[in-house]
Amino acid sequence: MDFITTLRQTGLIAILRGIPPEQVEAVGAALYEQGFRIIEVPLNSPEPLLSISRLRRILPSDCWVGAGTVMTVTQLHDVAQSGGQLIISPHTDPELIEETKRAGLISLPGAATPGEAFSALAKGADAVKQFPAEAIPPVVVKAWRAVIPATIPLLPVGGITPQAIFDYRAAGASGFGLGGALYQPGMTAEQVASRAADFVTAWRTSSPLNT
Repeated sequence: MDFITTLRQTGLIAILRGIPPEQVEAVGAALYEQGFRIIEVPLNSPEPLLSISRLRRILPSDCWVGAGTVMTVTQLHDVAQSGGQLIISPHTDPELIEETKRAGLISLPGAATPGEAFSALAKGADAVKQFPAEAIPPVVVKAWRAVIPATIPLLPVGGITPQAIFDYRAAGASGFGLGGALYQPGMTAEQVASRAADFVTAWRTSSPLNT
């Protein structure tokens, strides 16, 4: 299954910021069991490349694994060598987007304005990470969606809770990056699974703007 199809079906990206490699396999397996099919390990986590390689080794091929907080082309290639498939950034960097696509990986750059989003898409971005979502409420997502076609995934990231998914999705959001409300360092796999179940329920019971 290609990435966009996976995203449209499952809609949720787990952001495991701060996870240590010795815990990532148990947490990754718990997320997969709950229905998550996209997992991100930010590069400012402990030994993130090791965590990415371990996730890629233990998770089935229908689960996409990648890195967040990717800032440089060198980091991009390090992620690729570790088995990562997704390059997720907090910003729009044209060179990074172009090199991501040349490497055959999925590009998910961050954008805070429609202008940044269109710049990212012009360089080949596969979707747009709306970041930080705290500054982009549902009413703003709806305004973006008036000019950005429904075929382009918009992914709010930052402060997303299960309750927030309903309003964001009704406004036109295509999926969500889930950080501290899903995982925080020190949580057990069981605790993450419980929170994951709440997010999956919210995703499955919410309705998109365009049906």
